[in-house]
Amino acid sequence: MGWFYILLSLWIFIGLCTFIYLIFSKTIAPYGRHSNSEWGITIDNKWGWFWMELPALVLMPVIVLISPVEKNKIIILILSLWILHYFYRAILFPIKLKTKGKKMPVVIVISAFIFNLFNGFFVGYEIGYISQTDFGINTLIGLIIFFTGMYINRSSDNKLISLRKENKEYQIPHGGMFQYISCPNHFGEIVEWTGFAIIVCSLGTLSFALWTAFNLIPRALNHHNWYIKSFKEYPSKRKAVIPFIA
Repeated sequence: MGWFYILLSLWIFIGLCTFIYLIFSKTIAPYGRHSNSEWGITIDNKWGWFWMELPALVLMPVIVLISPVEKNKIIILILSLWILHYFYRAILFPIKLKTKGKKMPVVIVISAFIFNLFNGFFVGYEIGYISQTDFGINTLIGLIIFFTGMYINRSSDNKLISLRKENKEYQIPHGGMFQYISCPNHFGEIVEWTGFAIIVCSLGTLSFALWTAFNLIPRALNHHNWYIKSFKEYPSKRKAVIPFIA
């Protein structure tokens, strides 16, 4: 399977280059609070989220299920965690959004669609055809980290959604991890996939955790700077995405 790990290593390298570019170019993806009309055709925000996340929800489980790997308890656990996250992200999260009339550039949707195809393939193929996964101390540690990250991510999302429900304008969020960072939802997702990588212990899942950080850290820095520029009273000690650090 040398070809697989060559491609996977190249994918990680592309992620690192993307991260460096986003950090130093300060490029801001034009969706959410950063929306603008300069990136071409747009679609409804909710449909955008659905199509962006759908490949991951479908592809990885399908690859594993049709693969020769024994569908034992650890494989069922891994698939359940993956589906638990992506069913929420692709189906429930768009329904919960209080962003009536918001648009998202099609180019962003296509980019995320392709991104999730690659990550879903690498994770699913390695689990189904290459790596051997079993229960161990890493499973317990990974599960604790995974569900901690999921709780931070979803509770922070719910806080932001509730603020939009109360007021159509953006506001300063408070409470929970918002006391320490501007984007605990992003921090939570990074923690979540780090836990998943510890459970599976494969290069594919490590790649996915790294790519999550490569994407979300620059996004969180953009959000943080936006908050500072938009609100004079924004808490000065609050960091962007990693408590007490950055």
